Amino acid sequence: MNDAEPAKTLDCVGLFCPMPLLQTRKSISSVVVGEILELLADDPGAESDIKRFCKRTGHELISYEKLDDGVQRFLIRRLK
Repeated sequence: MNDAEPAKTLDCVGLFCPMPLLQTRKSISSVVVGEILELLADDPGAESDIKRFCKRTGHELISYEKLDDGVQRFLIRRLK
């Protein structure tokens, strides 16, 4: 668990592919470079989509965890 404080939380629980990815792409630009976006999603495809998104766009995936309720929590630092 990383104690980095998110500047914004994006709740995509209940949304399915490609919505968590599209919402993340849109929301990452709403935080300042260096700040963190927290993404909550329960779409099974979100893990691979978001990891690929970070790698492709150059943003840093600080942490990824699966919570007890089936929700996945991503902390993404905007780097550009």
